[in-house]
Amino acid sequence: MYRSHTCGELREEHIGREVTLAGWAGKVRDKGFVVWIDLRDRYGITQLVFDQERTPAALLDQARETGREYVLQVKGNVIERASKNPKLPTGGIEVLVEEMTVLNPAETPPFTIEDQTDGGDELRMKYRYLDIRRNPVKNKLMFRHTVTMEVRKYLSDQGFIEVETPYLIKSTPEGARDFVVPSRMNAGEFYALPQSPQTFKQLLMVGGLDKYFQIVKCFRDEDLRADRQPEFTQIDCEMAFVEQEDILRAFEGLTRHLLKAVNGVDTGEFPRMTYDEAIRRYGSDKPDIRFGMEFGELNEVARHRDFNVFNQAELVVGIAVPGAASYTRKEIDALVDWVKRPQVGAKGMVYVKCNDDGSFKSSVDKFYSQEDLARWAEATGATPGDLICVLSGDAGTTRSQLSMLRMELAGRLGLRNPKEFAPLWVTDFPLLEFDEESGRYHAMHHPFTAPKPGQLELLDSDPGAVRANAYDLVLNGNEIGGGSIRIHDKKTQAVMFRHLGFTEAEARAQFGFLMDAFQYGAPPHGGIAFGLDRLVAILGGQESIRDYIAFPKNNSGRDVMIDAPAPLDAEQLRELHLGLLES
Repeated sequence: MYRSHTCGELREEHIGREVTLAGWAGKVRDKGFVVWIDLRDRYGITQLVFDQERTPAALLDQARETGREYVLQVKGNVIERASKNPKLPTGGIEVLVEEMTVLNPAETPPFTIEDQTDGGDELRMKYRYLDIRRNPVKNKLMFRHTVTMEVRKYLSDQGFIEVETPYLIKSTPEGARDFVVPSRMNAGEFYALPQSPQTFKQLLMVGGLDKYFQIVKCFRDEDLRADRQPEFTQIDCEMAFVEQEDILRAFEGLTRHLLKAVNGVDTGEFPRMTYDEAIRRYGSDKPDIRFGMEFGELNEVARHRDFNVFNQAELVVGIAVPGAASYTRKEIDALVDWVKRPQVGAKGMVYVKCNDDGSFKSSVDKFYSQEDLARWAEATGATPGDLICVLSGDAGTTRSQLSMLRMELAGRLGLRNPKEFAPLWVTDFPLLEFDEESGRYHAMHHPFTAPKPGQLELLDSDPGAVRANAYDLVLNGNEIGGGSIRIHDKKTQAVMFRHLGFTEAEARAQFGFLMDAFQYGAPPHGGIAFGLDRLVAILGGQESIRDYIAFPKNNSGRDVMIDAPAPLDAEQLRELHLGLLES
């Protein structure tokens, strides 16, 4: 056998025992009369010792010639470590080696395989298999496994069954761009990789399976960022004979279970907020409620002076930044520059310092009295020592800009504690959103989302006012899950397709299979999908999902390790009926 114990297993109670270990050589320290090698595997590190008094000369020389990341097998005796290392679980012992076999030598790695490495992101992604040996990455992948197993156990215990759905499906025009796959056997035709198993899980409800889940790969050809990859994993769920309240309670239960089982955190009943309320109070449909800085609308108290910037704005709105009245003019100017960045796009920022003596000092003192500024403080909830930051402009854009500023300031002030968890349900989303570019309405979630009861008739008279029977689960300012009650009858679905601009023929061509299924007794149903990558990252106290994915893509959508995507050769292109692409 290659090993009798792992490298993280041995303790002082094993002293005197003969053991066999296998792993990778980490640090090699040669003091002339003694050589130490840190032997590492997934489970930990055990120090190996070779010395002139107890080790044959040939074995001592072999130890000196051992390089980093050599794959070794050793046999020896567990002895007490003279200089104990309290930072290691195995720090009380070492193994006096009697035999050592080099199972595989190794080239010098391009970066150090240690917790604090000298390798940059692109280099480590190119050699991801080496990066995975490092504790920070290895532990994140093991953490992901823990979360995934808790999901499977919890949902299985609640009567859900896991069903696999197809990866080669039909492309649809709604949503993000599809990744497409040419068909060799059907010339000129293409599959698409699923952006979600949406229609299939609805068909499973028609099939009577009642409670379904799947931990499933999904694909979207869209621009990337820290929390987005072209391929990602969903916890996809659907239930039959349910209303919105049933869904919220079922998956609030799952989330509370994960917070307790994985993080040891007990949470009470999750607060709920409508979409309109979230936008009004935080400027975002996924607000971080771990801290305050709620929006204060200032139209009534900031207009009708001689400051035309506010008088001409649709909305004047501010936030009170706790303890920031001490900011210097240089620091405030830096904030103004921050909101003017193209990523935010504000034209400027007005500020008010709330002094400890109850007076105010603002950037618009020539236009506003102390009484005026006191009303601003009241509207934003500011107290002495706070800084009021105010933006203005059209309502939608200004709220979005102030939301970005709120999150930036919270980060600077240390208010976004990754060990604190603040879940929130956001409900009653708009069913449709108007796209200025195309001049028509699109589904805010997807075409199968049901409107709130009694609002279907509004689609003809005021489509923008219709609210969806949809909900998102937000955790620490990130959407971790979203879903809806689905349309389950053919007539309502046809009305929805018509308002989304589909002709009857187009709807039939794209979704005829679903419309047909609704004719055979589709039950009321609804569901939710969690972004597993993002959920795991947040539970792990991180914002970026990349290190929780074994082999991620970079920000250009490339796998730099295997150099994908890559061209096909001419013969493959001809077989796929893509000969025009050969040049």
